[in-house]
Amino acid sequence: MSTSAGVINRFSLQLTFLLFVSVVVVTLFSALLTAPQRDEISEFYLGNRTMSPLRNGLAMCGDYVSVATLLGSTGLVALTGYDGLLYLGGTAVAWMMVLLVIAEPLHNSGKFTLGDTLALRLPHSQRSVRVALSLCTLAVCVLYLVAQLVGSVALLTQFVGEPGSATRALCVLVIGSIVVLYASIGGMPGATFIQVVKAVMLVFGVAVTAVMVVHHYRWNLGALLSSASGNSGVGHHFLEAGLRYGATTTSKLDFLSLQLAIVLGLAALPHVSMRLLAPRSSKVLRASVVWGTGLVGFVCMAAGLLGLGATAVVGRDSIAKIDPQGDVAVLLLAQSIGGSVLTALISCLAFVTLLAVAAGLTLAAASSLAHDLYAEAIRKGRATQTEELGAARLAGVVIGVLGMLLALVSWEISTATLAFLAFAIAASAILPTLVYGLFWRRFTTRGALLSLYGGLFSSVLLVVISPVVSSAPGSIYPDADFAWFPLQNPGIVSIPTGFLLGWLGSLLSRRQDTTRYDEFEVRIMIGTGQP
Repeated sequence: MSTSAGVINRFSLQLTFLLFVSVVVVTLFSALLTAPQRDEISEFYLGNRTMSPLRNGLAMCGDYVSVATLLGSTGLVALTGYDGLLYLGGTAVAWMMVLLVIAEPLHNSGKFTLGDTLALRLPHSQRSVRVALSLCTLAVCVLYLVAQLVGSVALLTQFVGEPGSATRALCVLVIGSIVVLYASIGGMPGATFIQVVKAVMLVFGVAVTAVMVVHHYRWNLGALLSSASGNSGVGHHFLEAGLRYGATTTSKLDFLSLQLAIVLGLAALPHVSMRLLAPRSSKVLRASVVWGTGLVGFVCMAAGLLGLGATAVVGRDSIAKIDPQGDVAVLLLAQSIGGSVLTALISCLAFVTLLAVAAGLTLAAASSLAHDLYAEAIRKGRATQTEELGAARLAGVVIGVLGMLLALVSWEISTATLAFLAFAIAASAILPTLVYGLFWRRFTTRGALLSLYGGLFSSVLLVVISPVVSSAPGSIYPDADFAWFPLQNPGIVSIPTGFLLGWLGSLLSRRQDTTRYDEFEVRIMIGTGQP
Protein backbone atom coordinates (compact mmCIF):
# COMPACT_ATOMS: atom_id res chain seq x y z
CA MET A 1 0.00 0.00 0.00
CA SER A 2 1.23 3.44 -0.75
CA THR A 3 -1.32 5.90 0.50
CA SER A 4 -0.15 9.21 1.87
CA ALA A 5 -3.06 9.73 4.22
CA GLY A 6 -5.30 7.46 6.21
CA VAL A 7 -8.60 6.58 4.56
CA ILE A 8 -10.32 4.98 7.56
CA ASN A 9 -12.06 7.18 10.11
CA ARG A 10 -11.07 7.50 13.74
CA PHE A 11 -14.03 5.53 15.11
CA SER A 12 -13.15 2.56 12.91
CA LEU A 13 -9.57 2.77 14.16
CA GLN A 14 -10.68 2.72 17.78
CA LEU A 15 -13.13 -0.15 17.22
CA THR A 16 -10.51 -2.11 15.26
CA PHE A 17 -8.02 -1.66 18.09
CA LEU A 18 -10.57 -2.83 20.65
CA LEU A 19 -11.52 -5.92 18.63
CA PHE A 20 -7.89 -6.76 17.87
CA VAL A 21 -6.77 -6.47 21.48
CA SER A 22 -9.71 -8.63 22.58
CA VAL A 23 -8.83 -11.37 20.09
CA VAL A 24 -5.14 -11.25 21.00
CA VAL A 25 -5.81 -11.43 24.75
CA VAL A 26 -8.20 -14.38 24.37
CA THR A 27 -5.98 -16.31 21.96
CA LEU A 28 -2.77 -15.66 23.90
CA PHE A 29 -4.40 -16.82 27.12
CA SER A 30 -5.74 -19.91 25.36
CA ALA A 31 -2.34 -20.56 23.76
CA LEU A 32 -0.73 -20.50 27.22
CA LEU A 33 -3.36 -22.91 28.54
CA THR A 34 -2.97 -25.31 25.62
CA ALA A 35 0.84 -25.05 25.43
CA PRO A 36 2.76 -28.33 25.89
CA GLN A 37 3.01 -29.03 29.61
CA ARG A 38 5.54 -31.82 29.22
CA ASP A 39 8.92 -31.92 27.53
CA GLU A 40 7.59 -33.92 24.59
CA ILE A 41 8.63 -32.66 21.19
CA SER A 42 5.77 -34.48 19.46
CA GLU A 43 3.26 -32.33 21.33
CA PHE A 44 5.18 -29.14 20.49
CA TYR A 45 5.56 -30.01 16.79
CA LEU A 46 2.20 -31.68 16.09
CA GLY A 47 -0.14 -30.53 18.86
CA ASN A 48 -3.46 -32.22 19.54
CA ARG A 49 -3.61 -35.06 17.02
CA THR A 50 -7.16 -36.02 17.97
CA MET A 51 -8.80 -32.95 16.42
CA SER A 52 -11.76 -33.50 14.13
CA PRO A 53 -11.41 -33.10 10.35
CA LEU A 54 -13.37 -29.83 10.51
CA ARG A 55 -11.00 -28.28 13.06
CA ASN A 56 -7.99 -29.53 11.12
CA GLY A 57 -9.48 -28.08 7.95
CA LEU A 58 -10.06 -24.75 9.66
CA ALA A 59 -6.45 -24.77 10.86
CA MET A 60 -5.24 -25.50 7.31
CA CYS A 61 -7.32 -22.64 5.98
CA GLY A 62 -6.03 -20.34 8.72
CA ASP A 63 -2.45 -21.42 8.06
CA TYR A 64 -2.60 -20.74 4.33
CA VAL A 65 -4.88 -17.75 3.65
CA SER A 66 -2.76 -14.68 4.21
CA VAL A 67 -3.54 -10.99 4.19
CA ALA A 68 -2.46 -11.03 0.52
CA THR A 69 -5.63 -13.01 -0.23
CA LEU A 70 -7.94 -10.87 1.86
CA LEU A 71 -6.60 -7.50 0.69
CA GLY A 72 -4.26 -8.11 -2.25
CA SER A 73 -6.38 -10.55 -4.27
CA THR A 74 -9.52 -8.51 -3.67
CA GLY A 75 -7.71 -5.41 -4.87
CA LEU A 76 -6.36 -7.25 -7.91
CA VAL A 77 -9.90 -8.21 -8.92
CA ALA A 78 -11.09 -4.65 -8.30
CA LEU A 79 -8.42 -3.21 -10.60
CA THR A 80 -8.06 -5.90 -13.26
CA GLY A 81 -11.40 -7.70 -13.30
CA TYR A 82 -11.22 -10.99 -15.20
CA ASP A 83 -7.44 -11.28 -14.81
CA GLY A 84 -7.78 -11.01 -11.05
CA LEU A 85 -10.47 -13.71 -10.99
CA LEU A 86 -8.24 -15.96 -13.07
CA TYR A 87 -5.42 -15.46 -10.57
CA LEU A 88 -7.66 -16.60 -7.71
CA GLY A 89 -8.43 -19.83 -9.55
CA GLY A 90 -4.85 -21.02 -9.11
CA THR A 91 -5.30 -21.42 -5.37
CA ALA A 92 -8.11 -23.96 -5.73
CA VAL A 93 -6.03 -25.96 -8.20
CA ALA A 94 -3.10 -25.87 -5.79
CA TRP A 95 -5.12 -27.43 -2.99
CA MET A 96 -6.37 -30.16 -5.32
CA MET A 97 -2.75 -31.06 -6.04
CA VAL A 98 -2.04 -31.25 -2.31
CA LEU A 99 -5.05 -33.52 -1.80
CA LEU A 100 -4.43 -35.86 -4.71
CA VAL A 101 -0.62 -36.07 -4.85
CA ILE A 102 1.25 -34.98 -1.75
CA ALA A 103 -0.86 -35.18 1.39
CA GLU A 104 -1.17 -38.88 2.14
CA PRO A 105 2.31 -40.08 1.06
CA LEU A 106 3.91 -37.26 3.04
CA HIS A 107 1.76 -37.95 6.10
CA ASN A 108 2.58 -41.67 6.00
CA SER A 109 6.33 -41.20 5.62
CA GLY A 110 6.86 -38.11 7.78
CA LYS A 111 7.32 -37.57 11.47
CA PHE A 112 7.78 -33.93 12.46
CA THR A 113 9.31 -32.18 9.43
CA LEU A 114 10.01 -32.67 5.74
CA GLY A 115 13.55 -33.55 6.75
CA ASP A 116 12.29 -36.72 8.43
CA THR A 117 10.76 -37.92 5.17
CA LEU A 118 13.94 -37.31 3.21
CA ALA A 119 16.08 -38.86 5.96
CA LEU A 120 13.98 -42.00 5.79
CA ARG A 121 14.32 -42.04 2.00
CA LEU A 122 18.09 -41.24 1.95
CA PRO A 123 19.36 -42.58 5.29
CA HIS A 124 23.10 -42.76 4.48
CA SER A 125 23.47 -39.04 3.76
CA GLN A 126 20.64 -37.61 5.78
CA ARG A 127 22.74 -34.97 7.57
CA SER A 128 23.69 -33.09 4.39
CA VAL A 129 20.13 -33.31 3.07
CA ARG A 130 18.69 -32.05 6.36
CA VAL A 131 21.08 -29.07 6.36
CA ALA A 132 20.17 -28.13 2.78
CA LEU A 133 16.46 -28.52 3.46
CA SER A 134 16.75 -26.41 6.63
CA LEU A 135 18.33 -23.58 4.65
CA CYS A 136 15.57 -23.68 2.02
CA THR A 137 12.91 -23.85 4.74
CA LEU A 138 14.48 -20.88 6.49
CA ALA A 139 14.54 -18.87 3.25
CA VAL A 140 10.89 -19.60 2.45
CA CYS A 141 9.57 -18.98 5.95
CA VAL A 142 11.57 -15.82 6.63
CA LEU A 143 10.59 -14.25 3.29
CA TYR A 144 6.93 -15.04 3.88
CA LEU A 145 7.17 -13.87 7.51
CA VAL A 146 8.71 -10.56 6.44
CA ALA A 147 5.86 -10.18 3.93
CA GLN A 148 3.33 -10.51 6.77
CA LEU A 149 5.16 -8.00 8.99
CA VAL A 150 5.55 -5.51 6.14
CA GLY A 151 1.85 -6.03 5.46
CA SER A 152 1.05 -4.95 9.02
CA VAL A 153 2.73 -1.59 8.35
CA ALA A 154 0.89 -1.25 5.05
CA LEU A 155 -2.42 -1.97 6.78
CA LEU A 156 -1.66 0.56 9.51
CA THR A 157 -1.13 3.14 6.76
CA GLN A 158 -4.84 3.03 5.94
CA PHE A 159 -5.61 4.38 9.43
CA VAL A 160 -2.86 6.86 10.20
CA GLY A 161 -1.42 7.74 6.80
CA GLU A 162 2.24 7.23 5.94
CA PRO A 163 3.78 6.19 9.29
CA GLY A 164 7.06 7.53 10.58
CA SER A 165 10.01 5.33 11.43
CA ALA A 166 9.05 5.08 15.11
CA THR A 167 5.45 4.08 14.27
CA ARG A 168 6.66 1.47 11.77
CA ALA A 169 9.07 0.01 14.29
CA LEU A 170 6.41 -0.12 17.02
CA CYS A 171 3.91 -1.84 14.71
CA VAL A 172 6.43 -4.48 13.56
CA LEU A 173 7.73 -5.09 17.09
CA VAL A 174 4.24 -5.52 18.57
CA ILE A 175 3.03 -7.88 15.85
CA GLY A 176 6.35 -9.75 15.78
CA SER A 177 6.47 -10.18 19.56
CA ILE A 178 2.93 -11.59 19.66
CA VAL A 179 3.87 -14.02 16.89
CA VAL A 180 6.93 -15.19 18.85
CA LEU A 181 4.76 -15.87 21.89
CA TYR A 182 2.32 -17.95 19.86
CA ALA A 183 5.08 -20.02 18.24
CA SER A 184 7.72 -20.34 20.97
CA ILE A 185 5.48 -20.80 24.00
CA GLY A 186 2.33 -22.27 22.50
CA GLY A 187 3.98 -24.47 19.89
CA MET A 188 1.63 -26.20 17.48
CA PRO A 189 -1.30 -26.13 19.99
CA GLY A 190 -1.00 -22.36 20.38
CA ALA A 191 -0.56 -21.75 16.65
CA THR A 192 -3.51 -24.03 15.88
CA PHE A 193 -5.83 -22.14 18.21
CA ILE A 194 -5.16 -18.76 16.61
CA GLN A 195 -5.45 -20.31 13.14
CA VAL A 196 -8.84 -21.85 13.92
CA VAL A 197 -10.09 -18.57 15.42
CA LYS A 198 -8.79 -16.67 12.40
CA ALA A 199 -10.42 -19.10 9.95
CA VAL A 200 -13.82 -18.85 11.66
CA MET A 201 -13.58 -15.04 11.70
CA LEU A 202 -12.41 -15.00 8.08
CA VAL A 203 -15.22 -17.18 6.75
CA PHE A 204 -17.79 -15.24 8.76
CA GLY A 205 -16.38 -11.83 7.78
CA VAL A 206 -16.14 -12.43 4.04
CA ALA A 207 -19.51 -14.21 3.99
CA VAL A 208 -21.28 -11.31 5.71
CA THR A 209 -19.62 -8.74 3.44
CA ALA A 210 -20.37 -10.77 0.30
CA VAL A 211 -24.03 -11.12 1.30
CA MET A 212 -24.24 -7.36 1.86
CA VAL A 213 -22.74 -6.73 -1.58
CA VAL A 214 -25.19 -9.06 -3.33
CA HIS A 215 -28.09 -7.65 -1.29
CA HIS A 216 -27.00 -4.15 -2.37
CA TYR A 217 -27.82 -5.21 -5.93
CA ARG A 218 -31.01 -7.05 -4.91
CA TRP A 219 -29.41 -10.46 -5.42
CA ASN A 220 -28.92 -9.80 -9.12
CA LEU A 221 -25.41 -10.86 -10.14
CA GLY A 222 -25.97 -9.46 -13.62
CA ALA A 223 -26.58 -6.02 -12.14
CA LEU A 224 -23.42 -6.35 -10.05
CA LEU A 225 -21.32 -7.24 -13.11
CA SER A 226 -22.88 -4.44 -15.18
CA SER A 227 -22.21 -1.90 -12.44
CA ALA A 228 -18.60 -3.16 -12.07
CA SER A 229 -18.04 -2.78 -15.81
CA GLY A 230 -19.63 0.66 -15.81
CA ASN A 231 -17.50 1.94 -12.91
CA SER A 232 -14.28 0.35 -14.15
CA GLY A 233 -13.50 3.08 -16.67
CA VAL A 234 -12.74 0.48 -19.35
CA GLY A 235 -16.25 -0.82 -20.04
CA HIS A 236 -16.73 -4.44 -21.08
CA HIS A 237 -12.93 -4.94 -21.23
CA PHE A 238 -13.04 -5.19 -17.42
CA LEU A 239 -14.62 -8.63 -17.74
CA GLU A 240 -12.21 -9.76 -20.46
CA ALA A 241 -8.61 -10.91 -20.33
CA GLY A 242 -5.83 -8.41 -20.89
CA LEU A 243 -6.00 -5.61 -18.32
CA ARG A 244 -2.94 -6.95 -16.54
CA TYR A 245 -1.69 -10.29 -17.77
CA GLY A 246 -2.91 -10.77 -21.35
CA ALA A 247 -1.79 -7.61 -23.10
CA THR A 248 1.67 -8.80 -24.21
CA THR A 249 3.57 -12.07 -24.56
CA THR A 250 5.72 -11.10 -21.57
CA SER A 251 2.70 -10.50 -19.34
CA LYS A 252 1.19 -13.83 -20.41
CA LEU A 253 4.41 -15.64 -19.54
CA ASP A 254 4.57 -13.75 -16.25
CA PHE A 255 1.06 -14.90 -15.37
CA LEU A 256 1.93 -18.50 -16.25
CA SER A 257 5.09 -18.26 -14.16
CA LEU A 258 3.16 -16.86 -11.20
CA GLN A 259 0.47 -19.55 -11.42
CA LEU A 260 3.10 -22.30 -11.59
CA ALA A 261 4.72 -20.95 -8.43
CA ILE A 262 1.38 -20.78 -6.60
CA VAL A 263 0.03 -24.16 -7.73
CA LEU A 264 3.27 -26.07 -7.19
CA GLY A 265 4.64 -24.03 -4.31
CA LEU A 266 1.68 -24.61 -1.99
CA ALA A 267 2.44 -28.32 -1.70
CA ALA A 268 5.98 -27.52 -0.53
CA LEU A 269 5.36 -24.62 1.87
CA PRO A 270 6.88 -25.77 5.18
CA HIS A 271 4.04 -24.54 7.41
CA VAL A 272 1.45 -26.26 5.20
CA SER A 273 3.52 -29.48 5.19
CA MET A 274 3.69 -29.47 8.99
CA ARG A 275 -0.07 -29.17 9.11
CA LEU A 276 -0.38 -32.27 6.88
CA LEU A 277 1.59 -34.27 9.46
CA ALA A 278 -0.68 -33.35 12.38
CA PRO A 279 -3.77 -35.60 11.86
CA ARG A 280 -3.53 -38.98 13.57
CA SER A 281 -4.71 -41.11 10.64
CA SER A 282 -4.80 -40.93 6.85
CA LYS A 283 -8.59 -41.02 6.95
CA VAL A 284 -8.72 -37.91 9.12
CA LEU A 285 -6.08 -36.28 6.91
CA ARG A 286 -8.09 -36.79 3.73
CA ALA A 287 -11.24 -35.38 5.30
CA SER A 288 -9.22 -32.47 6.76
CA VAL A 289 -7.72 -31.53 3.39
CA VAL A 290 -11.18 -31.70 1.78
CA TRP A 291 -12.46 -29.29 4.44
CA GLY A 292 -9.39 -27.07 3.99
CA THR A 293 -9.78 -27.04 0.20
CA GLY A 294 -13.47 -26.17 0.48
CA LEU A 295 -12.90 -23.38 2.99
CA VAL A 296 -10.02 -21.84 1.01
CA GLY A 297 -12.08 -22.11 -2.17
CA PHE A 298 -15.00 -20.35 -0.47
CA VAL A 299 -12.74 -17.53 0.75
CA CYS A 300 -11.26 -17.09 -2.73
CA MET A 301 -14.72 -17.05 -4.32
CA ALA A 302 -15.85 -14.46 -1.78
CA ALA A 303 -12.69 -12.41 -2.40
CA GLY A 304 -13.52 -12.32 -6.11
CA LEU A 305 -17.06 -11.19 -5.34
CA LEU A 306 -15.79 -8.49 -2.98
CA GLY A 307 -13.34 -7.26 -5.61
CA LEU A 308 -16.14 -6.90 -8.16
CA GLY A 309 -18.28 -5.25 -5.50
CA ALA A 310 -15.54 -2.75 -4.69
CA THR A 311 -15.32 -1.69 -8.32
CA ALA A 312 -19.11 -1.52 -8.64
CA VAL A 313 -19.69 0.48 -5.45
CA VAL A 314 -16.52 2.55 -5.04
CA GLY A 315 -15.19 2.72 -8.60
CA ARG A 316 -11.93 1.51 -10.08
CA ASP A 317 -10.45 4.99 -10.51
CA SER A 318 -11.23 5.96 -6.91
CA ILE A 319 -9.51 2.81 -5.60
CA ALA A 320 -6.45 3.28 -7.81
CA LYS A 321 -6.15 6.94 -6.82
CA ILE A 322 -5.95 6.05 -3.15
CA ASP A 323 -3.83 2.91 -3.57
CA PRO A 324 -2.37 1.95 -6.97
CA GLN A 325 -1.96 -1.66 -5.79
CA GLY A 326 -5.63 -1.91 -4.83
CA ASP A 327 -5.09 -3.33 -1.34
CA VAL A 328 -7.46 -0.77 0.13
CA ALA A 329 -10.38 -1.91 -2.05
CA VAL A 330 -12.09 -4.18 0.47
CA LEU A 331 -11.78 -1.57 3.24
CA LEU A 332 -13.36 1.10 1.04
CA LEU A 333 -16.11 -1.33 0.10
CA ALA A 334 -16.79 -2.17 3.75
CA GLN A 335 -16.93 1.53 4.61
CA SER A 336 -19.38 2.20 1.76
CA ILE A 337 -21.88 -0.59 2.44
CA GLY A 338 -21.42 -1.33 6.16
CA GLY A 339 -20.04 1.81 7.76
CA SER A 340 -17.52 1.91 10.58
CA VAL A 341 -18.54 -1.38 12.20
CA LEU A 342 -17.99 -3.53 9.09
CA THR A 343 -14.78 -1.64 8.32
CA ALA A 344 -13.48 -2.36 11.82
CA LEU A 345 -14.42 -6.05 11.48
CA ILE A 346 -12.54 -6.43 8.17
CA SER A 347 -9.55 -4.46 9.49
CA CYS A 348 -9.37 -6.56 12.64
CA LEU A 349 -9.66 -9.67 10.50
CA ALA A 350 -6.71 -8.52 8.41
CA PHE A 351 -4.51 -8.06 11.50
CA VAL A 352 -5.55 -11.45 12.92
CA THR A 353 -4.79 -13.02 9.54
CA LEU A 354 -1.28 -11.58 9.75
CA LEU A 355 -0.80 -13.09 13.20
CA ALA A 356 -2.07 -16.55 12.29
CA VAL A 357 0.01 -16.99 9.14
CA ALA A 358 3.12 -15.49 10.77
CA ALA A 359 2.79 -17.85 13.76
CA GLY A 360 2.64 -20.88 11.47
CA LEU A 361 5.67 -19.71 9.49
CA THR A 362 7.71 -19.03 12.64
CA LEU A 363 6.85 -22.44 14.07
CA ALA A 364 7.76 -24.24 10.83
CA ALA A 365 11.13 -22.50 10.57
CA ALA A 366 11.90 -23.06 14.26
CA SER A 367 10.95 -26.74 14.02
CA SER A 368 13.25 -27.29 11.05
CA LEU A 369 16.17 -25.53 12.74
CA ALA A 370 15.69 -27.34 16.04
CA HIS A 371 14.85 -30.81 14.73
CA ASP A 372 16.70 -31.11 11.41
CA LEU A 373 19.69 -28.85 12.00
CA TYR A 374 20.33 -29.03 15.75
CA ALA A 375 18.99 -32.40 16.94
CA GLU A 376 19.75 -34.52 13.88
CA ALA A 377 22.57 -32.83 11.93
CA ILE A 378 24.62 -31.30 14.78
CA ARG A 379 23.78 -33.59 17.72
CA LYS A 380 23.36 -36.64 15.44
CA GLY A 381 20.16 -37.73 17.15
CA ARG A 382 21.63 -37.72 20.66
CA ALA A 383 19.78 -34.62 21.92
CA THR A 384 17.23 -35.24 24.66
CA GLN A 385 13.64 -34.13 24.19
CA THR A 386 14.15 -31.37 26.76
CA GLU A 387 17.18 -30.05 24.85
CA GLU A 388 15.39 -30.15 21.51
CA LEU A 389 12.32 -28.44 22.92
CA GLY A 390 14.51 -25.68 24.36
CA ALA A 391 16.25 -25.33 21.00
CA ALA A 392 12.89 -25.09 19.22
CA ARG A 393 11.66 -22.32 21.51
CA LEU A 394 14.94 -20.42 21.20
CA ALA A 395 14.83 -20.84 17.41
CA GLY A 396 11.32 -19.37 17.42
CA VAL A 397 12.63 -16.24 19.15
CA VAL A 398 15.58 -16.00 16.74
CA ILE A 399 13.34 -16.37 13.66
CA GLY A 400 10.93 -13.77 15.03
CA VAL A 401 13.69 -11.25 15.73
CA LEU A 402 15.25 -11.87 12.31
CA GLY A 403 11.89 -11.33 10.62
CA MET A 404 11.31 -8.09 12.53
CA LEU A 405 14.74 -6.72 11.63
CA LEU A 406 14.35 -7.57 7.95
CA ALA A 407 10.83 -6.08 7.90
CA LEU A 408 12.13 -2.79 9.29
CA VAL A 409 14.79 -2.45 6.59
CA SER A 410 12.63 -3.69 3.69
CA TRP A 411 9.26 -2.15 4.49
CA GLU A 412 9.08 -0.43 1.07
CA ILE A 413 9.27 -3.74 -0.82
CA SER A 414 5.92 -5.07 -2.02
CA THR A 415 4.47 -7.78 0.18
CA ALA A 416 3.38 -9.62 -2.97
CA THR A 417 6.98 -9.70 -4.23
CA LEU A 418 8.24 -11.27 -1.00
CA ALA A 419 5.38 -13.78 -0.87
CA PHE A 420 5.70 -14.84 -4.51
CA LEU A 421 9.46 -15.30 -4.13
CA ALA A 422 8.80 -17.59 -1.16
CA PHE A 423 6.37 -19.62 -3.28
CA ALA A 424 8.91 -19.79 -6.12
CA ILE A 425 11.67 -21.11 -3.82
CA ALA A 426 9.31 -23.71 -2.35
CA ALA A 427 8.25 -24.86 -5.82
CA SER A 428 11.77 -24.79 -7.28
CA ALA A 429 13.82 -26.30 -4.45
CA ILE A 430 11.64 -28.18 -1.97
CA LEU A 431 8.94 -29.60 -4.25
CA PRO A 432 11.28 -31.37 -6.75
CA THR A 433 13.14 -32.97 -3.86
CA LEU A 434 9.90 -34.03 -2.21
CA VAL A 435 8.32 -35.43 -5.39
CA TYR A 436 11.44 -37.33 -6.44
CA GLY A 437 11.95 -38.59 -2.90
CA LEU A 438 8.41 -39.92 -2.64
CA PHE A 439 7.93 -41.35 -6.12
CA TRP A 440 11.26 -41.96 -7.94
CA ARG A 441 13.16 -45.13 -7.10
CA ARG A 442 16.53 -43.90 -8.47
CA PHE A 443 16.59 -40.60 -6.59
CA THR A 444 19.91 -40.01 -4.80
CA THR A 445 21.52 -37.69 -2.29
CA ARG A 446 23.39 -35.82 -5.01
CA GLY A 447 20.11 -35.23 -6.82
CA ALA A 448 18.52 -33.94 -3.61
CA LEU A 449 21.35 -31.51 -2.89
CA LEU A 450 21.50 -30.20 -6.46
CA SER A 451 17.73 -29.75 -6.51
CA LEU A 452 17.62 -27.94 -3.16
CA TYR A 453 20.60 -25.62 -3.65
CA GLY A 454 20.03 -25.16 -7.39
CA GLY A 455 16.35 -24.32 -6.99
CA LEU A 456 17.10 -21.85 -4.19
CA PHE A 457 19.96 -20.15 -6.05
CA SER A 458 18.15 -19.91 -9.41
CA SER A 459 15.00 -18.43 -7.83
CA VAL A 460 16.89 -15.73 -5.96
CA LEU A 461 19.21 -14.94 -8.89
CA LEU A 462 16.37 -14.54 -11.38
CA VAL A 463 14.52 -12.18 -9.06
CA VAL A 464 17.68 -10.09 -8.55
CA ILE A 465 18.06 -9.63 -12.33
CA SER A 466 14.33 -9.03 -12.90
CA PRO A 467 12.19 -5.84 -13.01
CA VAL A 468 11.37 -6.48 -9.34
CA VAL A 469 14.79 -5.07 -8.40
CA SER A 470 15.67 -2.64 -11.21
CA SER A 471 14.62 -0.74 -14.36
CA ALA A 472 10.86 -0.41 -13.70
CA PRO A 473 9.08 2.49 -11.91
CA GLY A 474 7.94 0.15 -9.13
CA SER A 475 11.33 -1.55 -8.72
CA ILE A 476 13.43 -1.47 -5.58
CA TYR A 477 16.10 0.45 -7.54
CA PRO A 478 14.13 2.10 -10.36
CA ASP A 479 17.08 4.17 -11.62
CA ALA A 480 19.36 1.16 -12.08
CA ASP A 481 19.08 -1.16 -15.06
CA PHE A 482 20.24 -4.78 -14.77
CA ALA A 483 16.88 -6.49 -15.39
CA TRP A 484 18.15 -9.09 -17.86
CA PHE A 485 15.31 -11.48 -16.92
CA PRO A 486 12.03 -9.90 -18.13
CA LEU A 487 9.52 -11.62 -15.81
CA GLN A 488 8.44 -10.62 -12.31
CA ASN A 489 8.24 -14.23 -11.08
CA PRO A 490 11.02 -16.76 -11.76
CA GLY A 491 8.89 -19.91 -11.50
CA ILE A 492 8.66 -20.68 -15.21
CA VAL A 493 12.46 -21.08 -15.32
CA SER A 494 13.49 -21.95 -11.75
CA ILE A 495 10.93 -24.76 -11.25
CA PRO A 496 12.06 -26.78 -14.31
CA THR A 497 15.65 -26.04 -13.23
CA GLY A 498 15.04 -27.60 -9.82
CA PHE A 499 13.48 -30.72 -11.34
CA LEU A 500 16.20 -30.97 -14.00
CA LEU A 501 19.02 -30.71 -11.45
CA GLY A 502 17.42 -33.37 -9.25
CA TRP A 503 17.11 -35.72 -12.24
CA LEU A 504 20.62 -35.00 -13.56
CA GLY A 505 22.27 -35.33 -10.15
CA SER A 506 20.61 -38.70 -9.58
CA LEU A 507 21.66 -40.01 -12.99
CA LEU A 508 25.28 -38.98 -12.38
CA SER A 509 25.38 -40.68 -8.97
CA ARG A 510 26.47 -44.19 -8.27
CA ARG A 511 23.59 -46.63 -8.45
CA GLN A 512 22.14 -47.07 -4.97
CA ASP A 513 20.45 -50.07 -3.42
CA THR A 514 16.81 -49.75 -4.52
CA THR A 515 15.58 -52.28 -1.98
CA ARG A 516 15.41 -49.45 0.55
CA TYR A 517 12.93 -47.69 -1.69
CA ASP A 518 10.77 -50.80 -1.67
CA GLU A 519 10.54 -50.53 2.12
CA PHE A 520 9.91 -46.79 1.85
CA GLU A 521 7.20 -47.33 -0.75
CA VAL A 522 5.38 -49.71 1.57
CA ARG A 523 5.48 -47.08 4.28
CA ILE A 524 4.04 -44.28 2.13
CA MET A 525 1.27 -46.66 1.09
CA ILE A 526 0.21 -47.89 4.54
CA GLY A 527 1.82 -45.43 6.97
CA THR A 528 3.71 -47.80 9.30
CA GLY A 529 5.74 -46.14 12.03
CA GLN A 530 3.65 -42.98 12.44
CA PRO A 531 4.34 -41.22 15.80
